Amino acid sequence: MQRDEEQGRPDRRTVLADAAIGVLADLGVRGLTHRAVDAAAGLPTGTTSAYLRTRQALLTALVRRLVELDQGELQAMGERLPVRSVEELVDGILVLMRYRLTGEGRRRSLARYACAVESVRDPELREILVPRENAGRAAVRAFLVERGVPDPDGRTGTLLACVDGLVFDRLVGGGEPGADEIHGLVAAALRGAGWAGGSGELGSV
Repeated sequence: MQRDEEQGRPDRRTVLADAAIGVLADLGVRGLTHRAVDAAAGLPTGTTSAYLRTRQALLTALVRRLVELDQGELQAMGERLPVRSVEELVDGILVLMRYRLTGEGRRRSLARYACAVESVRDPELREILVPRENAGRAAVRAFLVERGVPDPDGRTGTLLACVDGLVFDRLVGGGEPGADEIHGLVAAALRGAGWAGGSGELGSV
């Protein structure tokens, strides 16, 4: 994120992108207009169009900012939360899910899924949204590698995609994420590993 070094504040494009995320979450794709972003950012009418002239430019800036925020979140979680056992992996996933279903995390989730739908017809957005490496993803992969899971890269991608699907399901249908569901996903990721779990683990899967 670029900042005004003298003022220590986010630069204008970042402010606009953050406001656009909120507008998309609150009003949906049809409500995402330059005027709505101006109002959400508390800036004079015409500011957004001066920096991001077209709707495509606005949407692209929004998606890039979403990815930046998501990557920062996953990087911090991967560095902060240990993944030494199944229980720690399940707990870490639950922390992530709860964050993405409440408060600002919920608004970002709403915006993220709206962008995902838009990306079906927009190769540029789709490329920006491709999953990227971060400490969280690396921690899950390392956990699976240590247990001898076949195709740990593929299993990591599948596990995280299933978690993403659960977030979407709870976002739409309501309810809290359950530890039993996450245990089931982790067990599926470990299946065929030829590894017998020790204390606090799932055991043979």
